[in-house]
Amino acid sequence: MFAACAATSQAYRARAAIAYDDGSRRFILAFKNADRTDAVRTFAPWMVAAGRNLLADADVLVPVPLHWTRLFARKYNQAGLLAQAVGKLAVKPVAVDLLQRTKRTRKLGTSGPRQRARLVRAAFTVPQKRCPDIEGRRVLLIDDVFTTGSTTSACARALRRAGATAVDVLSLARVVRASVMAVPRRAAPSRGSSETDQEIGV
Repeated sequence: MFAACAATSQAYRARAAIAYDDGSRRFILAFKNADRTDAVRTFAPWMVAAGRNLLADADVLVPVPLHWTRLFARKYNQAGLLAQAVGKLAVKPVAVDLLQRTKRTRKLGTSGPRQRARLVRAAFTVPQKRCPDIEGRRVLLIDDVFTTGSTTSACARALRRAGATAVDVLSLARVVRASVMAVPRRAAPSRGSSETDQEIGV
């Protein structure tokens, strides 16, 4: 049984280690879809360097979940692997199964912002029995690729309803659009050399 425990609405901080572009796409997709899970050893230090301030404020790390059917097919959740590796490096607790994806959606790769927002609406929840685990705590949501913010915004709403005081987002990569001029486009930075940062309204 799932239930909402509380409700708030506010902006969250979103940061990514690298830009998702022609230079980074190939190795990120290999990690995501081609079983190159060994790449997490390279990616996690980049994320720790880029998200140093967010990690300092976080009480717990929570990965963006996959629907169980997609997890069964893929055999691993890439966001979960990143969260565990980042948590180990930053010495922060990780709650891999706290946030659940209860609504299966089609792949969002070609969807625009409005369509993405509609597809992931009410797709995530925290089981009522897990609400005490994040009540009054600051959550750092971990994802592989930040595209429009629709998925992370839906996750943030579910976490706040469950009692989290704040939710920030740390991703491996962020899709850089032409309108976002301040974000550096670097495919493979050395540790701590590249980051993207934005505050997103939920």
